[in-house]
Amino acid sequence: MKWLPIVLPFTIAVAAIAAALAFGGPAPIQPLASINEPFAKVDFSAVPPNSHYTARDGTRLAWLHYPATGNTADLAPRRIVLVHGSSARGRSMHPMAQALAAAGFDVAALDIRGHGDSGPRGHIAYIGQLEDDIEDFMKAQAWPGPSTLLGFSSGGGFVLRFAADHRASLFDRYLLLSPFLHQSSPTKRPGNDDWVSIGLPRIIALSVLNPIGITVFNHLSTLRFGLNADVRDQLTEQYDHALATNFRPHSDFAQDIRQIRQPLRILAGQDDELFDASRFAAVFQAAGHAVPVTTVDGINHMGLTLDRRALQAVAAAANLE
Repeated sequence: MKWLPIVLPFTIAVAAIAAALAFGGPAPIQPLASINEPFAKVDFSAVPPNSHYTARDGTRLAWLHYPATGNTADLAPRRIVLVHGSSARGRSMHPMAQALAAAGFDVAALDIRGHGDSGPRGHIAYIGQLEDDIEDFMKAQAWPGPSTLLGFSSGGGFVLRFAADHRASLFDRYLLLSPFLHQSSPTKRPGNDDWVSIGLPRIIALSVLNPIGITVFNHLSTLRFGLNADVRDQLTEQYDHALATNFRPHSDFAQDIRQIRQPLRILAGQDDELFDASRFAAVFQAAGHAVPVTTVDGINHMGLTLDRRALQAVAAAANLE
């Protein structure tokens, strides 16, 4: 029985991990009105048809093209590549894309892999695939002029992640709109918990397994979003572990901030119910890389992508280095 003190704890640990994987996923969550309801008033009639590019794994990924309609004297205006927020898709950025095109920018609104018409919803093959997809887009849709990568909410967090990547020079500017940084960041408000349900036991189990090379369970869902029932067939209600881990900054988001090399700005709504706009400047300063932060009075989280005043502020920020 000398082996019992060794085998018993191991058996218990394996059983605990198995239980967490099987039963520790995200619980259902009620729809969050402040995220869902604003889109009921959006006119999507002029959304362009999907364009596609082929990623390195052969998957056709979707995006929407909004050619510049204002100040088009420049034959190669600045291109802005839009990254939507959690659960969303490129068409969710339609009002912003229209506003930026009218301001003289060429706009590409991506369906990030795992969303919209870019692969199976809620799933990616491996952590880091999203960065590869951005690189593949920039190669497949080469642009002769300068380019900005702009991301909103979780998409803003991912844009920060890309700004810290070795491929960051694919863009000469970065713009983060009310970005998600980390669940422990001072920028996160308690209201964020009303939008997303987290399968913490499953995340802990996968965080134990991934460092030892066991990634076979990364297809299991770890996040569930508070979507209305009538849009769940259009948007992405759940993320698997790989997508949830990739579509955000790295866990050490302060290190991402320190790795920024290109000009980067932040824009946030003063009344954002998910993130505290007043704290972004201090968080970046504390990480060792101060960036310009602009707040828009009277604007909440979704208003930053839909409200006319907010869209004017986004266009103005996109013109700044």
